[in-house]
Amino acid sequence: MDNPPTRILWRSMTFDSDIAIVGGGLNGPALALALAKAGQTVTLIDALPVKTRKAAGFDGRSYALALSSTRLFDALDIWDVIADDAQPMLDIKVSDGRAGEGPSPFFMHFDHAEIEEGPMGYMVEDRHLRPALLDAVTQVKPITQINADPVVAQHVDNTGASVTLASGKIIRARLVVGCDGRGSGTAQRAGITRTGWGYGQTALVCAVAHTHPHHGVAHQFFMPPGPLAILPLTQNRSSIVWSETDDNARAINALPDAEYLDVLRPRFGSFLGDISLAGKRFTYPLSLSLANALIAQRVALVGDAAHGVHPIAGQGLNAGIRDIAALADVIADAARRGEDIGAAPVLGRYQQWRRFDNATLALATDTFNRLFSNDNIVARGVRDLGMGLVARIPGLRRSFIREAAGLTGDLPRLLQGKSL
Repeated sequence: MDNPPTRILWRSMTFDSDIAIVGGGLNGPALALALAKAGQTVTLIDALPVKTRKAAGFDGRSYALALSSTRLFDALDIWDVIADDAQPMLDIKVSDGRAGEGPSPFFMHFDHAEIEEGPMGYMVEDRHLRPALLDAVTQVKPITQINADPVVAQHVDNTGASVTLASGKIIRARLVVGCDGRGSGTAQRAGITRTGWGYGQTALVCAVAHTHPHHGVAHQFFMPPGPLAILPLTQNRSSIVWSETDDNARAINALPDAEYLDVLRPRFGSFLGDISLAGKRFTYPLSLSLANALIAQRVALVGDAAHGVHPIAGQGLNAGIRDIAALADVIADAARRGEDIGAAPVLGRYQQWRRFDNATLALATDTFNRLFSNDNIVARGVRDLGMGLVARIPGLRRSFIREAAGLTGDLPRLLQGKSL
C-alpha cells in the first residue's frame, strides 16, 4: 500500500477520468460499464469510428457465452436487450473422427440438466452484442467516449498516467487499461512482452441454415487437420468454426460458395439435413499469444491484449469477461478503502487473481489442439479412451459441465450475479 505522502499526492492531481480504456471492441465497452458500476469515471478510446463498430449485417462472428458471462451482462443491463436473440446451449457433444467417416463410438455428451443453474451458456451473434454494448455506453454519464482517434503514446509516473492521441489530445488518468487486442499497443508501450506461436491452422468461419432443428445442441468434432465446431444459433441456423491447415484453408476459402459447401458437407454430416450458407465467409489465422505480465506501472491488460488462445473450447471472450469482472472487483474494493486504484499493490491483486487461470486456459487449449489435431493411432486411442471414461463417470462429467458454464473457481461478484 502507498505511504501517506504518495496518497496525498495522487489525490491532489487533476485527471480527465479515473481510468482510460484503450480499445473499443467488446471488452473495452463492457469494462467501461463495469467500472462505472463501481463508481469510477472512464474515458473509452477507440481507434475506429463508432459507425464502423456498429455496422449492420452478420459478419460470421458469434460468441459462446458461458452462463457466468451472461450474469455479468445482466448486471450491466445488457442481457435484457439481447436475450431474445440469444440461443441457449442445452447440450454439448464432443466426438473424434475423420471427414466422411462419421464420429468415433467414443464421445462425450454434456447435458445441462445435470446442473441446477440452467443452460450452460448462450450463443450470441456479434451483430446483436456489439451494438447493445455501444448503445449502453452512450447512456452512462461517467463514461466519456473518444472515437476515430488512436493512441500514439503513453506516459506513466508515480502519480498517474497519460495517453496521447493522434489528434494531439492528451488524456490523464490514474490507470490505463489495454483492451486493444493481441497486438496491443498499450502492452508494447508499457514494455510488456509476449510469448506465443502459430498453429499452422486457419479457422474458416461462417453460418449455415439447415432443414432440421438443432435442439440447442453444440457439437465439437475433432478431425486430423483441426476441430470443427457446430454451434446453435436462432432460427435453425448454426455457427461454424472450422479449423484446417493453412494451405487447406486457403484453397477451400478460394472456392465458390457451392463448392465450399461441398467440402464442408462430409465434415458436417447429414444430421441437421441439407445446409446452405447464411451470410458471408471469413477466415482467421490461429495462434497462441500470452502477455508475459498482466500489469505494468499504472497499466493493466484485459482480454486478447492479455491472452489470445485457440478457439477450440470457445472460451476466448469468456476469459476476457472474467478479466473484466476481476478487475472491476479489485478496483471497487480498493476505492472503498481509499487506495490509489492505479498503484502497484492494487494491480498486483488483479494479476494474482487472473494470471494462473489465463495460463491454465492457454495450456489446456494448446494441449487439446495438439492431442486431437492429428491422425496418430496412439493419440487416437488415448483420446478415445479418455472421452469414454469421462462419459461414464457422472461426477467428472458434471465437473466438465460446470467448467463449461464458467461456474468453477474463485468467481468475481459480477459473475456470481452480485453487485460490486
